[in-house]
Amino acid sequence: MSEFTYRSAGVDLELYEQGMQKLPRLMQRTLTKGVMELPGGFAGLFRLNSEKQWSDPVLVSGTDGVGTKIKVATSVGKYSTIGIDLVAMCVNDCLCLGATPLFFLDYIAMGKDNPELLEQLVTGVSDGCVQSGAALIGGETAIMPDLYAPGDFDMAGFCVGVAERSDLINGRERLHAGDALIAVPASGFHSNGYSLVRKVVFEHAQLEVDQNIPELGETVGQALLRPTRIYATTVASVREQLGADRIHAIAHITGGGLAENFARSMPDGLQARIDRNSWSIPGIFPWLQQLGAIDEQEMFRVFNMGIGLVVAVPADQVEAAISACSTEEYPATQIGEVVTRPDAADQVIIS
Repeated sequence: MSEFTYRSAGVDLELYEQGMQKLPRLMQRTLTKGVMELPGGFAGLFRLNSEKQWSDPVLVSGTDGVGTKIKVATSVGKYSTIGIDLVAMCVNDCLCLGATPLFFLDYIAMGKDNPELLEQLVTGVSDGCVQSGAALIGGETAIMPDLYAPGDFDMAGFCVGVAERSDLINGRERLHAGDALIAVPASGFHSNGYSLVRKVVFEHAQLEVDQNIPELGETVGQALLRPTRIYATTVASVREQLGADRIHAIAHITGGGLAENFARSMPDGLQARIDRNSWSIPGIFPWLQQLGAIDEQEMFRVFNMGIGLVVAVPADQVEAAISACSTEEYPATQIGEVVTRPDAADQVIIS
């Protein structure tokens, strides 16, 4: 009579434990004052009033994944940065409501126990949490050999932040005609549109990940794996320099591009007019467009085209907002304004 074990079914508990032992130090470096230690706990604990007394706190939550950028990481054999993408995609959404990130949880699913891979993935998550100021207080690693082929894995993340109810940023309530639109630069594709990217780069053009791109001065793998920017310090800087009441809207430019994502903040009766020539599109976008003969409208619909966030402020706050949103590497710029919307016109016009 044969004897079945969990290992024979595809799950090695000893390897699993080896992987778990690598994670506490990666979590420890992200901890903030609000985290309550609970060794062996079944959930994470966070004290909301650990750093300030909230008057009317509202919890803000967001969840996302990395998408098929995972396939690029697998091709390159580098897994230590896509965890940053994971944190960024969740945290940046929460920032749009004016939230301060509090804590983060991750979910990693694999087809087979792999302690080294797990450590690299969580290293990226830990790095992203440090960048955003969110504590990594827990997560889940699931080994599912019947759902994932050997070498396959997926990641998802969950961010929770907080904001005073009076400071919540809701463009549908705050935007006014005359408001200026400030663009905060992206670091590249971020973590959107990679099904199209991979189709063009690897299937159509048949490029290799280690192949050099002369016009970009880097390899294909380096260009495609550049981590998503996390805008926590940017939003905190704008809030500090302008005051929360002068931030009328924030849009995270992800899938759907500039027009679709800023339209989510637009109230009836107003229109955002964006000058296409007001910012320089980073070279990675025209490189991909030319490589795949992609229509420009499709490029703007799928990708951020070099803009990671759009922040709407009163016209008299433009200089202060640009200063607060800029770094030496990523200078912000005004790209448009909000006007009264003509009847039957689109909410966002890029021309």
